[in-house]
Amino acid sequence: MNMSRLLRTLAVMLATLLLGACIGVPDRVRHVDLRQQVPLAGLPSTHGGKWPDAAWWKQYHDPQLDTLIGHALKGDTSLAAARSRVELARASARLTAAQVGLRINGSAQVSRQRMSENGLIPTRFLGFTWYTQGDIGIQGSYDFDLWGGHRDAVEAAIGEMRAAQAGRSAAALELETGIARTYFGWLADQARLQKARQLVASQQHLVRILKARVDAGLDPSDNLEQARANYASARELEAALEGSARIRKAVLAALIGVAPANLPPLKPRPLPVAETTLPADAGLDLIARRPDIAARRWQVEAAMRGTDAARTRFFPDLSISALAGFSSIDMGKLLNPGSRVLTITPAVHLPIFEGGQLRAGFGVSKARLDQAVAQYNNAVLDAARQVATGVLDLDRLRAQRRQKDKQLQAVSALESNASARNRRGITNLIPVLEARARSLSQRDALLQLDAQILDADVGLIQALGGGYRMRAPVSNTPSASDPEPANASRQALSHE
Repeated sequence: MNMSRLLRTLAVMLATLLLGACIGVPDRVRHVDLRQQVPLAGLPSTHGGKWPDAAWWKQYHDPQLDTLIGHALKGDTSLAAARSRVELARASARLTAAQVGLRINGSAQVSRQRMSENGLIPTRFLGFTWYTQGDIGIQGSYDFDLWGGHRDAVEAAIGEMRAAQAGRSAAALELETGIARTYFGWLADQARLQKARQLVASQQHLVRILKARVDAGLDPSDNLEQARANYASARELEAALEGSARIRKAVLAALIGVAPANLPPLKPRPLPVAETTLPADAGLDLIARRPDIAARRWQVEAAMRGTDAARTRFFPDLSISALAGFSSIDMGKLLNPGSRVLTITPAVHLPIFEGGQLRAGFGVSKARLDQAVAQYNNAVLDAARQVATGVLDLDRLRAQRRQKDKQLQAVSALESNASARNRRGITNLIPVLEARARSLSQRDALLQLDAQILDADVGLIQALGGGYRMRAPVSNTPSASDPEPANASRQALSHE
């Protein structure tokens, strides 16, 4: 075939492509209804409120917590699984990208074959039964991707990779906050345990005094039995706190991925101050700061590209392949000019009778997009619920603590007055011990509130994204005709 005939053939094929491209193609999905901000209006916020840092746990200034989270981020099995999902998605994206554009392969082979003496051409006419075939050459193919289908497939794969990366960040945040909450619970148990042991000693002392008075006939036995009941209750609280502390250490070991015996040594410390507040721009910026929302957003991006890729399958596809090399049954003449072979094969794929299958495939991709959009919008609403719950819960607990602090001041004053009267000899030690028991109980209640406030503080940090920041999606309204997203994503993939 000479060049002019080849060009005419290509022109006919191109005309066929243009005619086929206008038949029965579904409309492109140009827009999806995504929530643009989180509904947080009306929640108390402060202009000085800051977003959490990436290493948000360092704001508590606790080296033990730093060590625990550092160990966990290095070896946790759930993070390893998240990393494997990211690597799988990245490999899939690279595999998809590698299938786009020009492909060139080299080949060389030598085969030894015996021909049948009773075949189509009997060997007696050829003069030989065995022969050796040598082939060496280069093959190339190029898919013109006129409608951007391959590019959209690459975009979809990169979107899945980004979603996996955001999912890994969400898993890391879940682990970090789980460790912080458990550790702070252990600190609270240790502080409460100290108060509980003081209460046990005080109640035991009171039982001894009342027993002596009952034995001497000075008091009825009712007071003694009540004191014994209070002593048993104090011992029960002590045992419960000891057990809770052991359980929390076991949970910490499990979160870090070590045996309880290999847990880093922990010492009781005062509970840190919880200072997290809602940033003033939370309603606008929260979407970009939540890794779970980011993962859903990238899934929407991937699904939109998937619908574009499914739509391009309705159009005819043009490709060209070529082969250049040498072929000979005489190995001594394999590289002679007369052994040259050259093949050029233009090809057109026309989806004439595939309309039903293509529409079904497009419908599946559209359903996946609708599902991704619904999951994204649900994630935004769930984030709003978590933030609102965290902010309001912190406000409630802080208000309770202010009142509990006033109660403690009043009870502490009663204890001081009882001690003063005892020192002056006005009363015996019984009112002092009773007042001390009430004071210790109030202090224990205050510690419980402090622990709840700290737990809610960590919960609000998690609800605010824990310092995560999403890289902008490839495009807001992906389109197969827009070249910029593909260039941006290929550049992003090359830097992974």
